[in-house]
Amino acid sequence: MNKAIYEAELLRLQAELVEMQEWVKATGQRVVVIFEGRDAAGKGGAIKRVTEYLNPRIARIVALPAPTERQKTQWYFQRYIQHLPAAGEIVLLDRSWYNRAGVERVMGFCTPQEYRRFLRQCPIFERMLVEDGIILIKYWFSVSGDEQYKRFESRMEDPMRHWKLSPMDLESITRWEDYSRARDAMLVHTDIPESPWNFVEAEDKRRARINMIADLLERVPWERVPLPELSLPKRPTTNGYRRPDRSLQHEVADHATTIEQAALAEGSGKKKSGKASSAQKAGKSSKAKKSKKA
Repeated sequence: MNKAIYEAELLRLQAELVEMQEWVKATGQRVVVIFEGRDAAGKGGAIKRVTEYLNPRIARIVALPAPTERQKTQWYFQRYIQHLPAAGEIVLLDRSWYNRAGVERVMGFCTPQEYRRFLRQCPIFERMLVEDGIILIKYWFSVSGDEQYKRFESRMEDPMRHWKLSPMDLESITRWEDYSRARDAMLVHTDIPESPWNFVEAEDKRRARINMIADLLERVPWERVPLPELSLPKRPTTNGYRRPDRSLQHEVADHATTIEQAALAEGSGKKKSGKASSAQKAGKSSKAKKSKKA
């Protein structure tokens, strides 16, 4: 997708997300958005764009680590329930209870009995959430094997994103068809009318983000909420307060000035070397002319 078009539309959609947030807050709605899909399919990037301008006290990202030994003895959905939203909150689940239908099923982290129990209980659990008034929206980000491999390669070479790779991610390459079968079985049991799955084609990350956010804004029945008018008060006149001497404070080192001075010195050095080079060329040219005359 063209970058200029993408950025303009993304900003427009993000402005609507801010307005949707105000509606959620004003009306006391509870919204849960689930992000699932292939590894490196772009879930994290989409979540980042959704929440970029939202109030973190209203819109929370939940990305749970592997369960502890104690949590493994609990009812499977128990550790997710405590993260569900209260009135006026939005929760975005970066992976969710569907771990059991995906990675746990494929990698053997749960028993066949636990897996079958999840498939029976999950639709009931989600119907309970919807019946209680929670707006539950589920997205599955789909990407091809070739594109996933390219993104893994990019992460391998980028030290700023290398943390996104794990042995589990790399294992997904060799278990592509196993994950496909697990996803298909999951859909059969959990794609229910009360909370259907919405597929996001994520081969193009920009297009995927735009499509997903536009769809979210359509699925949440929000309306524009009139905001209270605010005005900045005038600053009061001083009543004799004096700030303590700055020498008494422990200030952080002025790293910014150090960098600026280093950059200026480097630029000045380049200019001098450039002038010297020009002078040397002029000198050589002058010598060459003299030798020709001789």
